[in-house]
Amino acid sequence: MGDDSEWMKLPIDQKCEHKLWKARLNGYEEALKLFQKIDDEKSPEWSKYLGLIKKFVTDSNAVAQLKGLEAALAYVENAHVAGKTTGEVASGVVNKVFNQPKARAKELGLDICLMYIEIEKGEAVQEELLKGLDNKNPKIIVACIETLRKALSEFGSKIISLKPIIKVLPKLFESREKAVRDEAKLLAVEIYRWIRDALRPPLQNINSVQLKELEEEWVKVSSAAPKQTRFLRSQQELKAKFEQQQAAGGDADGGGDDEEEAVPQVDAYELLEAVEILSKLPKDFYEKIEAKKWQERKEALEAVELLVKNPKLESGDYADLVKVLKKVVGKDTNVMLVALAAKCLAGLATGLRKKFGQYAGHVVPTILEKFKEKKPQVVQALQEAIDAIFLTTTLQNISEDVLAVMDNKNPTIKQQTSLFIARSFRHCTPSTLPKSLLKPFCAALLKHINDSAPEVRDAGFEALGTALKVAGEKAVNPFLADVDKLKLDRIKECAEKVELVYGKKTGGAAEKKEGRPVSGKTPALSGSGGDKETKDAATKPGPQKKAPAVKSGGPPKKSKPAGAAGVVGAGAKGKKGPETKEIFEAELSIEVCEEKAAAVLPASCIQQLDSGNWKERLACMEEFQKAVELMERSEMPCQALVRMLAKKPGWKETNFQVMQMKLHIVALIAQKGNFSKTSAQVVLDGLVDKVGDVKCGSNAKEAMTAIAEACQLPWTAEQVVATAFSQKNPKNQSETLNWLSNAIKEFGFSGLNVKAFISNVKTALAATNPAVRTSAITLLGVMYLYVGPPLRMFFEDEKPALLSQIDAEFEKMQGQTAPAPTRGISRNSVAGGGDDAEEEEQEDVGNDVVDLLPRTDIGEKITAELVSKIGDKNWKIRKEGLDEVTSIINDAKFIQPNIGELPAALKGRLNDSNKILVQQTLSILQQLATAMGPNIKQHVKNLGIPVITVLGDSKNNVRAAALATVNAWAEQTGMKEWLEGEDLSEELKKENPFLRQELLGWLAEKLPTLRSVPSDLLLCVPHLYSCLEDRNGDVRKKAQDALPFFMMHLGFEKMAKATSKLKPTSKDQVLAMLEKAKANMPAKPAAPAKASCRGAGGTAPAKFQPASALAEDSGSSSAESKPDPKRAKAGGASSKAKGVQGKKVLSKPTLKEDDDKSGPIFIIVPNGKEQRMKDEKGLKVLKWNFTTPRDEYIDQLKTQMSSCVAKWLQDEMFHADFQHHNKALAVMIEHLENEKDGVISCLDLILKWLTLRFFDTNTSVLMKALEYLKLLFNLLSQEEYHLTENEASSFIPYLILKVGEPKDVIRRDVRAILNRMCLIYPASKMFTFIMEGTKSKNSKQRAECLEELGCLVESYGMNVCQPTPGKALKEMATHIGDRDNTVRNAALNTIVTVYNVHGDQVFKLIGNLSEKDMSMLEERIKRSAKRPSAAPVRQAEEKPLRAQNISTNASMLRKGPAEDMSSKLKIMYRTYRIQNRNMGGHSETAHTVPREFQLDLDEIENDNGTVRCEMPALVQHKLDDIFEPVLIPEPKIRAVSPHFDDMHSNTASTINFVISQVASGDINTSIQALAQIDEVLRQEDKAEAMSGHIDQFLIATFMQLRLIYNTHMADEKLDKDEIVKLYSCIIGSMISLFQIESLAREASTGVLKDLMHGLITLMLDSRLEDLEEGEQVIRSVNLLVVKVLEKSDQTNILSALLVLLQDSLLATASSPKFSELVMKCLWRMVRLLPETINSINLDRILLDIHIFMKVFPKEKLKQCKSEFPIRTLKTLLHTLCKLKGPKILDHLTMIDNKNESELEAHLCRVVKHSMDQSGNKADKDTEKGASRIEEKASKAKVNDILAEIFKKIGSKENTKEGLAELYEYKKKYSDADIEPFLKNSSQFFQSYVERGLRLIETEREGKGRIAASTGISSQMEGTCVPASTHTVSSSIGNSNGEEVGPSVYLERLKILRQRCGLDNAKQEDRPPLTSLLSKPALPTVASSTDMLHSKLSQLRESREQYQHLDLDSNQTHSSGIGTTLASPSSAAANIDDLKKRLERIKSSRK
Repeated sequence: MGDDSEWMKLPIDQKCEHKLWKARLNGYEEALKLFQKIDDEKSPEWSKYLGLIKKFVTDSNAVAQLKGLEAALAYVENAHVAGKTTGEVASGVVNKVFNQPKARAKELGLDICLMYIEIEKGEAVQEELLKGLDNKNPKIIVACIETLRKALSEFGSKIISLKPIIKVLPKLFESREKAVRDEAKLLAVEIYRWIRDALRPPLQNINSVQLKELEEEWVKVSSAAPKQTRFLRSQQELKAKFEQQQAAGGDADGGGDDEEEAVPQVDAYELLEAVEILSKLPKDFYEKIEAKKWQERKEALEAVELLVKNPKLESGDYADLVKVLKKVVGKDTNVMLVALAAKCLAGLATGLRKKFGQYAGHVVPTILEKFKEKKPQVVQALQEAIDAIFLTTTLQNISEDVLAVMDNKNPTIKQQTSLFIARSFRHCTPSTLPKSLLKPFCAALLKHINDSAPEVRDAGFEALGTALKVAGEKAVNPFLADVDKLKLDRIKECAEKVELVYGKKTGGAAEKKEGRPVSGKTPALSGSGGDKETKDAATKPGPQKKAPAVKSGGPPKKSKPAGAAGVVGAGAKGKKGPETKEIFEAELSIEVCEEKAAAVLPASCIQQLDSGNWKERLACMEEFQKAVELMERSEMPCQALVRMLAKKPGWKETNFQVMQMKLHIVALIAQKGNFSKTSAQVVLDGLVDKVGDVKCGSNAKEAMTAIAEACQLPWTAEQVVATAFSQKNPKNQSETLNWLSNAIKEFGFSGLNVKAFISNVKTALAATNPAVRTSAITLLGVMYLYVGPPLRMFFEDEKPALLSQIDAEFEKMQGQTAPAPTRGISRNSVAGGGDDAEEEEQEDVGNDVVDLLPRTDIGEKITAELVSKIGDKNWKIRKEGLDEVTSIINDAKFIQPNIGELPAALKGRLNDSNKILVQQTLSILQQLATAMGPNIKQHVKNLGIPVITVLGDSKNNVRAAALATVNAWAEQTGMKEWLEGEDLSEELKKENPFLRQELLGWLAEKLPTLRSVPSDLLLCVPHLYSCLEDRNGDVRKKAQDALPFFMMHLGFEKMAKATSKLKPTSKDQVLAMLEKAKANMPAKPAAPAKASCRGAGGTAPAKFQPASALAEDSGSSSAESKPDPKRAKAGGASSKAKGVQGKKVLSKPTLKEDDDKSGPIFIIVPNGKEQRMKDEKGLKVLKWNFTTPRDEYIDQLKTQMSSCVAKWLQDEMFHADFQHHNKALAVMIEHLENEKDGVISCLDLILKWLTLRFFDTNTSVLMKALEYLKLLFNLLSQEEYHLTENEASSFIPYLILKVGEPKDVIRRDVRAILNRMCLIYPASKMFTFIMEGTKSKNSKQRAECLEELGCLVESYGMNVCQPTPGKALKEMATHIGDRDNTVRNAALNTIVTVYNVHGDQVFKLIGNLSEKDMSMLEERIKRSAKRPSAAPVRQAEEKPLRAQNISTNASMLRKGPAEDMSSKLKIMYRTYRIQNRNMGGHSETAHTVPREFQLDLDEIENDNGTVRCEMPALVQHKLDDIFEPVLIPEPKIRAVSPHFDDMHSNTASTINFVISQVASGDINTSIQALAQIDEVLRQEDKAEAMSGHIDQFLIATFMQLRLIYNTHMADEKLDKDEIVKLYSCIIGSMISLFQIESLAREASTGVLKDLMHGLITLMLDSRLEDLEEGEQVIRSVNLLVVKVLEKSDQTNILSALLVLLQDSLLATASSPKFSELVMKCLWRMVRLLPETINSINLDRILLDIHIFMKVFPKEKLKQCKSEFPIRTLKTLLHTLCKLKGPKILDHLTMIDNKNESELEAHLCRVVKHSMDQSGNKADKDTEKGASRIEEKASKAKVNDILAEIFKKIGSKENTKEGLAELYEYKKKYSDADIEPFLKNSSQFFQSYVERGLRLIETEREGKGRIAASTGISSQMEGTCVPASTHTVSSSIGNSNGEEVGPSVYLERLKILRQRCGLDNAKQEDRPPLTSLLSKPALPTVASSTDMLHSKLSQLRESREQYQHLDLDSNQTHSSGIGTTLASPSSAAANIDDLKKRLERIKSSRK
């Protein structure tokens, strides 16, 4: 046993494979324990055993095998990977376990199989079990059957698919083994339990004894619906529910829902095998069926009857068979054979189901007409046949044929047709029986119920009753308006008796009740046939089926009811068509009329009607009018009144005034009364007679319009036009036509009789009078809006000259949409009650204009001779036949659907060996589609599908022709007919690469435009998958392209499920592709817009509907279905845009599906743009870079667009004709607003397409493109979008080409666009592109580019110059020597601009110029200086900044400075610059203040407390030692006060406006704007209004700072106090901003950089020190800088400082002080790092450091004059390493090439070092803490102590303590030398320390307050306050420099006081206040920082004190800020008045 111990040591998995069975047994036992122990189903342990489980179950040793099976079961139950083993393990179980003698083994095997099913692997298991049934070993077969039975009983028929099992059942019953037969019987009983009778047909043919036994067993099966008792893993909720029911006591309550799921689920038809019968027809069948002897014919038919008894038939080409059967039914004289043939047809229909649909149209008329036979057996056979056929098609498709037969003279035919209709209706639902169908049927049936034959009447009643029951009274009643009560009751009685197939009962039951199952087959068959029908109906909402083209039988088109809802009676007046009552009232005799009129009109009026004096007649008319105006609708006898008016002199009235009144009264009567057509006929002649009258024409038209509203436009128009053309007066004719054009626009087009109009229009076109012709052409234009291109077809035979006029008119209308109807709507919607009215509208408007075209019946011309010609052996004769067909169709233009035997003949030619004939046939079919219109639909199956087969032809041109034909057909039919049934999937199945790629390409084009598809599309999926793996690459590509569109309709789940049939390798590949397709899956087109947007005038007629529908459906115009608010908003837009209100788009027969222009034009493909950029980066596609666009670029763009641009738009965009480009641009402009997201998602493609347009020669396209671009960039800047690099580089260079266009207007547009670009793309990057443009050969382009560069520098300063200002300027300067004069001038101007911004620095930057150039430049500069301009100032602060506008991390695109600046601000800044240059001063224009900023004192005064205007909380310093008196402020009106409360809607635009004023060149404007912003910022609830505007505000601010620095400070004439005041405002509002952390964080890197640049430059401005308050300003700036550093987004500010430092070190012009201050800021940041490290994006910071170190390697830094920079950098890195440790190295992700700088190496060193050091560090720290001054007195430590103290002074928290310690220290050691410590620090720090020490000294020695000389403010206030208090005061506040403390708060107080109407008071009569501000004295406060920190706690308390200001006392205490105030004595004008007002306001507030 030695070897025993050896295997014992092996791991489990190896034991399981050991060759010793004992080892394996032991392994299995341990594995079992292990499997039960592992909790985590995803544990990696499971994967080890994947390959072994099969061995577990197939172990050769029986004992071991048992254990193995147990372990395998545990594995399958618990392992998540078990599914992968299904196939092999199940096969092992079947072959190696089921044959074992041990019952336990079989049991375990069965359990394993069931467990696999539970883990969702049912299909694979079932497959293995079915294979097992073919095994030779009966034991295995029995076990497999048992397993299947067990699985079915536990899991149910939903999970176990029964079809394959039922297929093999009969074979099992034939087995020789009794055990197998018995087991099969048990299985059959189990199956019966689930599907009941559906099992009978497949088992009809087994042994009769067995069948009998089965029947006996089946009877015993309980009738309760079976339940699933075991559940899949995915069905856990069901399981829980089931267990609950079990617990609650059986399935008492749970039966219902499951039953519904289980019963209709299995359709016996589906379980059957289809039988192929065509090949089994007797060889001589076709001869026999034509034989003379009826016996032979009978034999032939019997043979067919036998074959069609098969319940399911294989699909095939049954056309010939149907044709001969139809012939027998129609022509055979022997009625027995007719019945037999009918049975055969019924059998075919039942066996083929939907596949028979294509033949239904041919057979139905024949059968219906055969109903003239009286013999019951014939009639019954025919009934069965037609009922079976009905189930294979839809009522819609056969309605034409049925309606045609209903007018037959034979009563039996009428009766049987009505009965057939009744039976058919039973199969319908309200949705499959829409209004459009009901209308013609009801009209025809109404004739039947009035028929003389009683049986016809009865049948008619039954049919109408059924319709009533199905569609409901509401739908049917309008058509029964004329039926008398008796008949109506009879119809209702019939309705009650009717039992519907889709009634309340389930399908089968109702069918049985119907008594006559359709043909002899089981009722379930027809039930499920119907079932499918309902499904189809359900998938397509609304009146899906196309409206029938009512020709032969339907009522005439005119005066359709425009939606009379179920309201009948007087109130519904004016809405009814000819069928409704009350429209024609009886004609009244003149006597009756006089009586009635006398009752309502004054007697005098009637007498004077025919007076000879016109004045009397006029007076009479006035009375008449008054009487009419006062009458009630119900009392007005319209007919009587109009007859009175028509009485002599009637319409022959000679006085025009009387006539005008008369016409006006007619209009009034029509509007106010119940005006009938009878009344209308009395007046219409007269009206038409007057319509051409110069004076009365307009009144006549008004009256006609009123009548049209009362009696409906269609009727009125017809009467009017007929009358006009029966006269000879051309003026009347032309005016009538003009009125009609207008009326159509107002009423819409619905119901108009196009035919009648067209004949009149033709008459008019032939008129000699040009006015009549013109009017006719205008009318045609209006009709074209509604009818579209088909309208032209009516006029093709007009003279060419006329035709060209008509075309010109149509061209004008192209692209316009019909206006929404404004009249003729209101009453309908009232009548119909809202939504329903709209529904009716939709359907009633019914027939498409295409149906109105006069169609010719060419049936007679398709003779047998012609058909035989087409099929002749000789190709020339065949060609002759085809030529004849072409000419027949050409002559007819429009044809009826009846084309006899032509389809079969043409179909034969599609596979003609002669390809020329194939092509000819295709062109005939194309013609046929246009000629037949939507009716071509019925030929899709027999002619359309064969065309698809031609797509597989090897010749390219044949394929192209076939594709064109298919498209022409699909345009007419819609896609539904093509996708229904298996035909398409059969085509796709053929392994022809050409066919596959063409068909898939076609589907990929059509599917995205559909909103829903038939479920049969699923049948194509398996073939689609095989195409994905086709050998041919093109097929694979097309299949991949089509994948997302299939998924869009079928959903990912169904598609993924369909992969289960694939081989495992294929499956994985396909699933991967599906995942990929899922990402690119486009959204379905939005819900159907009833407004079908006929962009280019398609064929849709105008349909209108009430406004309610508009709002509902307008959603579709907003591309992706966004949340609802968006829809509501779009409503307005879409109603304007899409005037033509059509039906649901899909229900338009002619609306080509692919031309459905209602959906979005840009389809949003998730991540589409990112993917395209990746492709371009990865060079998968061509980079967009060319001198002229080559074809491959255009093709590439086309393919990229195909997935995200609507197909029809793309066709326009890439059309060869420029007019189509214009159309495309018009559509894009129209959709711009509604589809913002779509536009942005396709922006890169749109811009690329526009670059192609730049290469077009056509100016109109170019202008349109530029117009679109302007709108586009406006939209993008509103959306705050930023162009990506990819978009910019593939667009801007091409735009710049256009700046050199010779046409002025284009250049102007391009410049405007370039300007707008800067809002969405950084100016610095634009600069580079424009710089490239200066190198062009086109001199205009060079000049314009140079000018643009000048503008950029002027707007954005020198920092836009790329790569550096020096290089840029040198480049520009080279153009001074250009040979073209304009270029030279432009270059000079640009450099002068730079000079104005930048001063003499320019000459350095330009470098050496030739003498000539230099002299030109100097001359130009001198000239520009002659205009008094600001002397260029030394510009220490302007550095060649690297424009780091956009943070380098593209994903965090924060807005850079240039971008978010409102365009207004930029323009103001630029104009201000120019003004300043020209005038030298600034305009003191008082701004007209927008309303929302004005303070209305009267309102405030009269209003007691409703306006919230509390006094703001003010800062109050309670300093005991400072008490200054503050003078009584004097009230003063301020015109500008932002009432931010009032600005509900336009806050943003207001803020933009105010911000734009901040950068104003006028100091006062700027101060006011700053004060307003400050006020907003200081109110917590308002501050967030600023969110989103922070960058914009900061840009404006630092532009103002730059302006002061460069211009104001240098301006001698300017009072410097003004400047100080402006500085105070700027700093004050910025401090307010940086108090609010959320807002401060919005500032982006680029803006912060510029801001810090501006502030530091300001601190270093030596000119400030000369001003009295300069120091105070500098102090405030210091405070502000601290705030900025603390509160901004830490990443952004750090990044900004690093960039700033780098730039300042690079710039030669920069002062060393500047860099030093930047570094100090960095140190401060470093100190903050421990708190902020977690909020910082280290990757970005390290990237900035990396760039810094790249520019400044260590050696270069060491060469700097000071060692600060290198120390700063090291400290920063050291601190980062200390805080992050080794992790810091993970943050280098954003650096592309780490070797470019020493950063990584340095970090590694520091990290390593700090690891070594970490031991010693701790001790040092404790030491530090303990050190206090007292203990550290010893001299040895002096340096340490001082260092410690200075460290404290430098830190924010301990600065006070530090100063105190220093003071103590100096006192103690008066000889101590602190000089060395101060020496290294800045001037500012030194003076700060000195001041601090002095302050402490004064405090300690009790010198509390220092009397001081008055500050500067006296002159200042004096300059500000204007003479009269009523003028607008621009002074917003004093400088904040009056004290050493928080200047800010003083500033705020001032602003506030003025805000409240208080001015800072007068001075003469008041003692001067002590001021803290005097140069010699010591300040009382340590520092502004200090002051702020120490006093913030007290700031809140000043409100009360402020509110109780006593206006009469001379002195009050206010916040501890003293200043001297003065105002000129002249300002006393209305002070008392104002004081009183203020008093009142205040008292009301208390």
